[in-house]
Amino acid sequence: MEKLNLNYTPEMEKAMHQNHGVNFTEYEMNVEKRMKVEREREKSHEQSMKLIAELQQDIHRDM
Repeated sequence: MEKLNLNYTPEMEKAMHQNHGVNFTEYEMNVEKRMKVEREREKSHEQSMKLIAELQQDIHRDM
C-alpha cells in the first residue's frame, strides 16, 4: 500500500492520538486503522448534526 504523504502539525498529531489512539504514520500506512478512524469520525459527525438539529428545533419552538 502506498503512503498518503499527509501534511500535519504537532497539534493535529496530538489530537489524532488522543481521539483515536493512533499517530499519523500508522494512519497513513495502515488501511484498517484509517478506516476505523474514518468510521469514528463519521459517527461523531452524525451525532453532532443530530444534536444541532435538536437544538434548532428547541430554539424555534421557544420563539
